[in-house]
Amino acid sequence: MGRQSISFTEPNDEWLKSQVESKEYSSKSELVNDLVRQARKQQQEIDYIRMKLEKAEKSGFTSDSKAEILRQAKSK
Repeated sequence: MGRQSISFTEPNDEWLKSQVESKEYSSKSELVNDLVRQARKQQQEIDYIRMKLEKAEKSGFTSDSKAEILRQAKSK
């Protein structure tokens, strides 16, 4: 596992400390790793939506209703 030295603004450092003190996380490292995982997952979701939008734009028009399009989007 790679080690890094990073600096936080005071409000961010206080928030990190409070999360560890409240036993949400056992260490700042665990918390930062969790935040990075969440950001990576969010980026994957954004990339997926972007890809679907680009594909939809290239495919032309649809005769599906708004409700059907929404249902299809929620099922994925």
